[in-house]
Amino acid sequence: MAELTFSQSEHRNYLVPGLVVLVIVGVAAGLVYKFTPHRIADLTVTHTVVVPIHTGFSSGSQLVGAQATSQDDLYVLTTVRVDDKLKLPLFIKDITGTLTTPDGEEDTSAIEKNDFDNLYTTFPQLKPFASPPLLRETAIQPNDHAEGMVLLHFPVTQAQWDQRTSATVTITTYSQGDLTVTIPKS
Repeated sequence: MAELTFSQSEHRNYLVPGLVVLVIVGVAAGLVYKFTPHRIADLTVTHTVVVPIHTGFSSGSQLVGAQATSQDDLYVLTTVRVDDKLKLPLFIKDITGTLTTPDGEEDTSAIEKNDFDNLYTTFPQLKPFASPPLLRETAIQPNDHAEGMVLLHFPVTQAQWDQRTSATVTITTYSQGDLTVTIPKS
């Protein structure tokens, strides 16, 4: 009969290899954090001009009680700069604006490239304030920027604009979502 022994094989201590793995994972996470941008892009407003336009319409009718009508429009010409912070190019999909007044909210899409000439012909008072536009489908290369005018139309008066709660420009990109900046009040 064999003698019973209660000896156990030596157990390895995994504390040192575990700490080494934690240090390596920590260093890797720190490097990823350091070299990954925390913002997609910086969006800033560099200049804004507001042009109110009041248009009167006569009915041309000789009927008793026929009244002339009018319309108030506000054109906001704001220059926006987009700085790409990614290591990938950004592509502009859409440009919109939102005006929030005590009466409510107005959303609008920026005037498109093909509409500028007609708009400047109809309202020549806009032309002196115009600059090269920031267009849809613009590609912004990594660590580069794009700058241009965004022309927004709101059916409000100058007084409503002055009493606004906020006004913003939103640039939607194909791959990175929305970038929004506030148009300053001054």
